[in-house]
Amino acid sequence: MTSEYWLLIGIFVLGVGSLIGFFLTKTEGFGRFTTSTFLIVLVLVISSLLYAAGKLEGQVMANVLFAVFGFAGGLFTSKDGD
Repeated sequence: MTSEYWLLIGIFVLGVGSLIGFFLTKTEGFGRFTTSTFLIVLVLVISSLLYAAGKLEGQVMANVLFAVFGFAGGLFTSKDGD
């Protein structure tokens, strides 16, 4: 196996581990915070796999990361109910 396959396997294992940990530690139900966190983790895992496989350009990956950080920043700094 080449190093590219090991990289893809490593990202996949980390992503699946993050999603399993997310579901094991979350409280019951899907509120605004839980759904948003799930989507952020899912987008990061999928985009990282595509980037590592060479299917996503560096500029597009940078845009995805900026969008995720912006979304997460807005999620944590927003007031309750807004």
